[in-house]
Amino acid sequence: MQTLLSLVVTVCCLFVVQRYFQIRKILQTIHYQPCDWTLFSRTGLGGRFSRIPFIFPGRDYQWRKYQDFSALGSDIFVAAALAPTVSLNFQLADPDAIKEVIGSRARFPKPLELYKPLLFFGDNIVASEHNEWKRYRKISAPAFTEPNNKLVWDETIRVINDLFDNVWGNQDEITVDHILEVFMPATLFILSAAAFGRHIAWNDEVLPPSGHQMTFKGALYIVSHDYLFKMILPNWAMVLTQRLKKLNVAFDELERYMVEMIRDRKNRTADDIEPRYDLLNGLLDACEDDLGGDSKLTERELMGNIFVFLLAGHETTAHTLCFAFALLALYPKEQEKLYEEIKTVLPDGRLPTYEDANSLVFTNAILNEALRMFPPVNGIPKFSAEDTVLPMTNSSGEKVFVPVPKGSNITLHTPGLHYNPKYWPDPHTFNPSRFLGDWPRDAFLPFSGGVRSCLGRRFAELESIVALTMFFSKYRVEIKEEPQFAGETFEQKKERVLDTMPRLTITPVRIPLVFKRR
Repeated sequence: MQTLLSLVVTVCCLFVVQRYFQIRKILQTIHYQPCDWTLFSRTGLGGRFSRIPFIFPGRDYQWRKYQDFSALGSDIFVAAALAPTVSLNFQLADPDAIKEVIGSRARFPKPLELYKPLLFFGDNIVASEHNEWKRYRKISAPAFTEPNNKLVWDETIRVINDLFDNVWGNQDEITVDHILEVFMPATLFILSAAAFGRHIAWNDEVLPPSGHQMTFKGALYIVSHDYLFKMILPNWAMVLTQRLKKLNVAFDELERYMVEMIRDRKNRTADDIEPRYDLLNGLLDACEDDLGGDSKLTERELMGNIFVFLLAGHETTAHTLCFAFALLALYPKEQEKLYEEIKTVLPDGRLPTYEDANSLVFTNAILNEALRMFPPVNGIPKFSAEDTVLPMTNSSGEKVFVPVPKGSNITLHTPGLHYNPKYWPDPHTFNPSRFLGDWPRDAFLPFSGGVRSCLGRRFAELESIVALTMFFSKYRVEIKEEPQFAGETFEQKKERVLDTMPRLTITPVRIPLVFKRR
């Protein structure tokens, strides 16, 4: 027993000594850049537990916004882990450094292994790099056209009017226990039309067509709601519960529907002159008209790209709208400013048209402020393909260069950037007016940046602008009063209502709202 104990102690001592010399070498290599040392890394085991100093960085490390950067006195710090091997993850909240990373794709590529779970239906633009990404980008970009943008606008009006007319009806007051229950299906219905050309209504209750076990609406809803289970669980686990079995069927059904739609569109004849501006049609047209041969997308690639556009555009837009509505309910003066703009742009009470988009300036500022405070993606991962340096402005205002060794992980820390007080005065305050004049565009990254910025950015912006305009033209929105929270202060209410939880994107826990007809 004593011999075994001595052996364990010896191994532990050797481990410590080895790590000590590794750490000394690393610190010299990175010129003693500020480090947050923990035993386990943020991307592994350490990101799954609550924070324990020097042991786990904590699963909420990105929810701390600029706090870690402030504590370490630098807009770039290194999250360094000791186990299972010494690893470095450079956390970036400096606009110049981030601009360098997103502008140098060859030096700072995407770690594709992190995106493998997005290959449900086939290879796609999000989970690709280099020549493959260029091919997908060349085919996909033309699908996001002005006609498609107008389709998004018109479909958003249709879906919201359908909610007003056929679900809420003539009620003067509507209480929603969690506003996500409204915006998850609403954005799904809009995307269904804009991505697939399939119109879905709130009260649709139809039987599955021949050869299907679910309706398209049902399959789409289940997949979009529970896809995370499919991402993290092995295939054998997908039969362990009824919910997982149903999700498996929904994935199979959605694939079957997509195959049918693709083959139907491919079999179009010259007599089919009805113009279609959905993304599926745009991708097919790009394949047929602009490219040829090996550049055409396979059936699997078409499905993979359409699905990833659906996934990226559905949940992120729904969550952003939830936070925007919660913030406006918490700050009624800002809500009234929005209403005044709507009355000015639409004085006759008419529905907003696509041509009104650029006139709704304050509406767009509200959306930007919601995206600044609650960026959909908290960290954009990259890695360094070579030994290099990143520019940074230090606390003295001087330009310095931070060494980055080859193989280091890099995280574009969106919350750290969006709450950096150097660029956003009083960053924790909801202040849409900060977006009305000149504002630091390089310090705003809700849709990533550079050539890899989100293709669907305008898609999401237009959808959100219509939703804000239509809801607040008809209703005044308040936080639902609940007896168990009767004694809370404004700050406590704000913290409760704006609470988030980690999923694929930042997700509201519960936002209870009351809509009162104006």
